[in-house]
Amino acid sequence: MILSFFDQFTSPVFLGIPLMALALVLPWILFPKPSPQWITNRFITLQGWFIYRFTQQLFLPLNTPGHNWAVLLTSLMLFLISLNMLGLLPYTFTPTTQLSLNMGFAVPLWLATVLIGMRNQPTVALGHLLPEGTPTPLIPVLIIIETISLFIRPIALGVRLTANLTAGHLLIQLIATAAFVLAPMMPTVALLTATLLFLLTLLEVAVAMIQAYVFVLLLSLYLQENV
Repeated sequence: MILSFFDQFTSPVFLGIPLMALALVLPWILFPKPSPQWITNRFITLQGWFIYRFTQQLFLPLNTPGHNWAVLLTSLMLFLISLNMLGLLPYTFTPTTQLSLNMGFAVPLWLATVLIGMRNQPTVALGHLLPEGTPTPLIPVLIIIETISLFIRPIALGVRLTANLTAGHLLIQLIATAAFVLAPMMPTVALLTATLLFLLTLLEVAVAMIQAYVFVLLLSLYLQENV
């Protein structure tokens, strides 16, 4: 059977049961549980330091009401990083390459920020649709443009994460296939291709972390406009 390069993005099924839920639950098992002891190991200490620094940097521009989102956004970033990093392992499935899953994260959270703005400060929230000092003839056009850009935000969040991860996985598979095919014919070229594959894998590790951070950072910026 000839497999397509896109078969790696199909949702795994075992005995007719989709394994998407299992792929979403398993990453939480990898995180160490908090210990009641005063002295913990280095991994838990490093994890606590990372979460503290990330939360401090992310919520520094936000006012006090926005800090209520700290647990949600920090947990979301750790979850996305775990899914993206585990998807780089061989014979694994990356749920975040599915646009439906990413839109399921992006749309409710974006809608929550908009509803919070409409409830707490409706005048300011609606004022974002019309920049100050706009000429009168351009007011209807700008309102339409700003409204469209507002509704495009969750789509951009989901598509950005999906496209970056999908492109990276496809590129890794293409270069790995090329190195495997060239190995018996041109070992030197295959070695150079394998070196390129190693460097690309390191780049994809960075992309996996950066895209999770960008996803949460943009959500925090949308929240900043509405609190």
